[in-house]
Amino acid sequence: MDKEMVIVLDFGGQYNQLIARRVRECNVYCEVLPYNTSIEKIKEIAPKGIIFTGGPASVYAEDAPHCDKEIFELGIPVLGICYGCQLMTHLLGGKVTSATKREYGKTDVTVNAKSLLFKGVTETSVCWMSHTDYVENLPEGFEVTATSDSCPAAGLELEAKKLYGVQFHPEVVHTQEGTKMLYNFLYEVCGCSGDWKMDSFTEQSIISLKEKIGDKKVLCALSGGVDSSVAAVMISKAVGKQLTCIFVDHGLLRKNEGDEVEKIFTEQFDLNFIRVNAQQRFYDKLAGVSEPEAKRKIIGEEFIRVFEEEAKKIGTVDFLVQGTIYPDVIESGLGKSAVIKSHHKVGGLPD
Repeated sequence: MDKEMVIVLDFGGQYNQLIARRVRECNVYCEVLPYNTSIEKIKEIAPKGIIFTGGPASVYAEDAPHCDKEIFELGIPVLGICYGCQLMTHLLGGKVTSATKREYGKTDVTVNAKSLLFKGVTETSVCWMSHTDYVENLPEGFEVTATSDSCPAAGLELEAKKLYGVQFHPEVVHTQEGTKMLYNFLYEVCGCSGDWKMDSFTEQSIISLKEKIGDKKVLCALSGGVDSSVAAVMISKAVGKQLTCIFVDHGLLRKNEGDEVEKIFTEQFDLNFIRVNAQQRFYDKLAGVSEPEAKRKIIGEEFIRVFEEEAKKIGTVDFLVQGTIYPDVIESGLGKSAVIKSHHKVGGLPD
């Protein structure tokens, strides 16, 4: 690997990409991978550290997402957050049980500043809790490093193996010193050097896109939103006129936004731009529908149908560009995540 990397194992929580973002803000490169990523793959990546996310399941439930227990024997530091902390406990022989009282919201947590994870953190720190289960018995060798009124093990660790767990969510802003805790994990525990910056990631991505695409043709579904627009710009910087963007104007953008999208992409970027004015078609399909999720599904379906029809007129293309920020994938309920709302660009793309 040519750069330091931390991996976030996704157990179906809603804050997973936020954890990755916080890690990147500390100048460490980070990627989110599914919880069932194989041990072989993890060894191949050789990350400096692994973070387990939260998730909606109970670790002792039959269909709960589990990772391979061997992960704790790789010598790679692990930080378990919420469900991730409970899972580490469960897999290593501790006991997780259902709490009589659910802990939710801002909570005063007393920490042991001798723990590397809490280095420089004030003794009583406001943290964000959101859990129904809790750690009742620690696995062998572990120590409690943080407590709250309702949570006897709000933090735990096995320092010799660099295994750490917190019941609260350090990645959200409501945990006042959460960034400091994540920084401590990355630098004090994992020994990261912080050699990564976002702008270098952009440059590297454009270079690798050039290599991958070569002289082939590329088609992008452009909705005018941030996700697909950023994807389109990056591809255009890589291959210019080999890219065709189909902008489906469904009439649901802000006032004049369709014209603004067209102006930007025809005047500022070197690519082929096709605008499809399909407003009436969408209005007809949505007539009389008031339920938000039903509307979203209609918009998503129609968007793909219009895009398919226009794509057929172009002829052969080699690559389809799809710009989707990771939270949209999570919110749409792919994997183990609960559905918050479905997004038109997640699922349902033409084969």
